[in-house]
Amino acid sequence: MSRRRGQTGSININGNWWTVRFWMDKPGQEDRIYMREKICPTSGPGLLTASARERKAKEIIAASGADKEDTLKEVVASVLGTTFDQQSETWLNIMRKRKAAPSTLYNWKNCLDTWILPADINGTLFRDLPLASIKKTVAQQLIDQMVAGDLSPKSIQNYFQVVKMVFASCVNEDGEEIYPRNWKKMGLIIPKVIKKKQRRQCFTVEAMNHLANSLTIKPQLRMLFILCGASGLRIGEALGIRIEKILDDGTRIIIDEKAWHGEIHDYLKTENGEREIDLPENVAKLLVEFIGDRKSGLLFRTRNGKQLGQSNILRRHLHPALEEIGFEKAGNHAFRRFRDTFLRNHTDCPEGVLHFWLGWGNEGMSGHYDQIKNDVAFRKDVVKRYGVGFNIPASLPSIEPNEPKSKAVVEQKFAVTA
Repeated sequence: MSRRRGQTGSININGNWWTVRFWMDKPGQEDRIYMREKICPTSGPGLLTASARERKAKEIIAASGADKEDTLKEVVASVLGTTFDQQSETWLNIMRKRKAAPSTLYNWKNCLDTWILPADINGTLFRDLPLASIKKTVAQQLIDQMVAGDLSPKSIQNYFQVVKMVFASCVNEDGEEIYPRNWKKMGLIIPKVIKKKQRRQCFTVEAMNHLANSLTIKPQLRMLFILCGASGLRIGEALGIRIEKILDDGTRIIIDEKAWHGEIHDYLKTENGEREIDLPENVAKLLVEFIGDRKSGLLFRTRNGKQLGQSNILRRHLHPALEEIGFEKAGNHAFRRFRDTFLRNHTDCPEGVLHFWLGWGNEGMSGHYDQIKNDVAFRKDVVKRYGVGFNIPASLPSIEPNEPKSKAVVEQKFAVTA
């Protein structure tokens, strides 16, 4: 059906009339029907010449809409009857085949399951609506429900982008959209993102001093907070560090993996994310002390050797620690913003080094040619001169043992029995 093109029709005599026959698509059925329309009588008044009959035949076919692209798309849509739920699954499978990051897929799926698929549109769930029926009014109702759910303007824009991508994924075998939508011309009312009002939390020096030195925070978490604040690492990058990747007595760390939901991914958020970070000697000293006799495995781990959970770090450790000093709740990205703010506003750190440490791309040919990644000595000199911008403790006392609890309990019982 999707490969059909224009037709000229078949002109012949039927009774006392010259007629044209052509194929016509009808909504709700795959097979076309054969139409017949009169052109002119075969004799007498109204008789047309052969060339005039051909022109008239083309006009009749054009007026019928048989060759219109919109007519074909409408018929294809009515035959397929694809619901939004069905197409969203198709779209997610396409994204999986294109190797979209698991974290991105997870966020998309969560967005669909929480805000889009269960939305009630005039008594019908959004998931059950045919794509052909989702137009301006329905789309606006979905957006209004997100607004009523107190979602931020940025979240609403991101979530509605998922709707757009689902529609764009429904194509025929020529790659043409079956349900094309001009979202801009619809005039949808979507809350605008006001960057000044966006919550982009950044830790203060006082907050970092507390997170690095408070005795109420477990030593392992203090080490994690110190490392993130001193390097600008993303939390997934920090939790994915293996001891084998820590070099030069703790002053240099290779970043080429990240942790996510119990998995270790051998790729990072961006191509520039694969890099090295450099630490001053006081932070490196703490890091070596924290590692102890371990030679391999994850730098930060549970007693059973498993990956630390990002949500647990927030809820059980970071947020309670911030509450102690009256600092508002902040996410792990606030460490990254602290490092950027310190280097950018309080030092004359070379831009190339800053971008390299934070895993950003350099714009322009100068950045393309910059070989700072190979100049380890220069980077170490820079980090030595500028430090980290907050107080680093001399040591981390009472570092919890790395053995599983069960083993520790067995040893304790054995000692008591003896």
